Amino acid sequence: MRLTRAAVLARAKAAALDGVRRLNCCANLLFLSLPAQISICRDLPNIEVITFSVNGISDLEPLNRCQNLSELYLRKNNIASLNELFYLKNLPRLRVLWLSENPCCGSDPHHYRMTVLRNLPSLQKLDNQAVTEEELSQALVDGEEITAPPARRNVENGCPESIESSAAESTTETESELLNFSLEETNKIREELGMKPVPRDKFSSFSPQETDCNRKRRNNVLNAILLLMKELDAESLEIVQQTVGRRLQALQKKELQEE
Repeated sequence: MRLTRAAVLARAKAAALDGVRRLNCCANLLFLSLPAQISICRDLPNIEVITFSVNGISDLEPLNRCQNLSELYLRKNNIASLNELFYLKNLPRLRVLWLSENPCCGSDPHHYRMTVLRNLPSLQKLDNQAVTEEELSQALVDGEEITAPPARRNVENGCPESIESSAAESTTETESELLNFSLEETNKIREELGMKPVPRDKFSSFSPQETDCNRKRRNNVLNAILLLMKELDAESLEIVQQTVGRRLQALQKKELQEE
């Protein structure tokens, strides 16, 4: 889904896009259908603070034109490569960046932090931790300099496809591989939430005609919902429970009618 002009103006309580200074779309339900699209940011020349935490954002290119941006919150998104920092290098006023809990952070926290600081030396705070002069000096040694943007991907109908993929990368995943990956990821999230794992026979409910793209999208939606549940309080969870109950009743009624 794309973040639309109307949604931005409503959230920012502004009359025009050039009047938007702050935009908070944390855990935005608009982004449950991954990957999230933030192309509207190209039309926000005066934006100063953006909060996109807990969404499905993977492409930072639209932020390249936000020359007044000073604070950017991107925790828990789908940013796969640190090369996306290429689009933030020319933002002169960027001082605060929260990028943790993205795939690009990898398994080496030191390398990740040093690489970010080498490419964004004007940062004063990274992942809610103040940046020191010693770190900036060390980043010149331990950090990796990013000189090019990531390999761009085409997105059509919510299903990404690499433009220049190798023969190995273009090999279609089998249904079994997709199922194993999705089941593992879903149960990992359910474990974090204190929920019981989903049995394989219950999880495998896709029709044979369903495309890989639709299957991945539905799994992404499920995972996003489970992650967002951790951000809710008791009152909000009760609303979710009531909504799910009504949805289940509607589906059961539909099944009975079809029978």
